[in-house]
Amino acid sequence: MKAPFKWLAAALAVVITAALGACSDNRPPVSIGLITKQETNRYWVTLRKVAEDSARKAGATLTAATGSSDVDVESQRTALKEMVDKGVDGILIAPTNSTALATDIQAARDKGIAVIALDTPMEPQETTNAYFGTDNRRAGELIGRYARAKIDEFGLSPQIMMLNLSPGITSGENRNTGFQEGFGVQADSGWVVDQANVEGDQGLAQQAMTEALTKHPDINVVYAVNEPAAQGAVTALKSADKNLSKVVVVTIDGGCEAMKNSVRPGDIDATAMQFPQNMAREGVEAIVAKVREGREPSGYLATGTELVTGSPAPGVTSKNVEYGVRTCWGG
Repeated sequence: MKAPFKWLAAALAVVITAALGACSDNRPPVSIGLITKQETNRYWVTLRKVAEDSARKAGATLTAATGSSDVDVESQRTALKEMVDKGVDGILIAPTNSTALATDIQAARDKGIAVIALDTPMEPQETTNAYFGTDNRRAGELIGRYARAKIDEFGLSPQIMMLNLSPGITSGENRNTGFQEGFGVQADSGWVVDQANVEGDQGLAQQAMTEALTKHPDINVVYAVNEPAAQGAVTALKSADKNLSKVVVVTIDGGCEAMKNSVRPGDIDATAMQFPQNMAREGVEAIVAKVREGREPSGYLATGTELVTGSPAPGVTSKNVEYGVRTCWGG
């Protein structure tokens, strides 16, 4: 049974899913809050849907809230307070800022509510009981190593455009660091010719890429923090009549839309797949185990990442696009 959509605050939508059979057995009831970043990106929709399905199977009740963008802190703060007032047993949150919500999360924990960060860790990570998500530094390293191998294969001197997330979001910062480490960027190399914070937004990425190309027309490597940003970059490159076969575009996500329409035809050269379904399922199961078995969630659970490409690079282990299409998320 699903209650009608209701609004807690501007751009904050809340859906309440009552678990099937929750009242028909003798298991202790479990109430879980889920707070994602937005509903425009299929990544977050997938995470929410899997969490709802996992809650139903466990006989738990899930309250899901989302903001308007990857940087919408205030909506998440409102949702946290509402869920604490509601008295949920645990909260799963993908923080829009890795430090700004620390006081609100601590207020929940002070009331005995377990808080697990999904996708994006808090800083420090111990702000939450646990963190379940991609090893973002490793994901960045995978695409960095790939991009370096391809640019060496082409015999080109690197000119890199970095399309970053936003300051204060640890997942994006770790991806950036991992990419530069994997590529072998040195502080004095001069290889990074431009960068912009695009909030994972396709339109902002297209605009930033267009502006970068006017200043640096010979950009030949594009790091994009996620697939929407990568697709925005590809649109800008095509509009500028760039030869995509000589520009290496790499990113992180693993969604079906980009896998089928951008990675398979080669517009995006490689993506490091994430598995949001694992984050959601493990998060729900951890809160259920806390209530019914007394097991407190703690530590870090890596939920997996795989490099997927239709154009393998020398010396870099990867999966093919067929694997990506079979295992992608978001339909």
